Amino acid sequence: MDLALWIIAGLLAAVFLLAGANKLFVPRETLAKAPGGGWVNDFSPRFIKTLGALEILGALGLILPAALGIAPVLVPLAAVGLATIMVGAAIVTYRRHEVAHAILDLTYLALIVFLAVGRFGPEAFGS
Repeated sequence: MDLALWIIAGLLAAVFLLAGANKLFVPRETLAKAPGGGWVNDFSPRFIKTLGALEILGALGLILPAALGIAPVLVPLAAVGLATIMVGAAIVTYRRHEVAHAILDLTYLALIVFLAVGRFGPEAFGS
């Protein structure tokens, strides 16, 4: 189980690191032209940059605390934060009638919830 949680954490960290970096460093106009990127027109540039920074911090929070052995309780807390972001993402994409993207968001949400539950449990890190 611990190995599965590490694999999921690594994959999710990579996804959120890439997504966050895109939101933080790619101009809003360029993001809007990407497939499924029309949602950025509904939000301010400041919100998009903040969201990108939070996704990067969440990605780091999924890996670094446990890998370094410093406050590993931050891993499930980071997962809860990213889950909150994904709930919002699923709602936004569903309201925009982008069902395929909403399903992808819900898939990421399910993985994040699995990770959070696994890391909050009594044998959180293979103890």
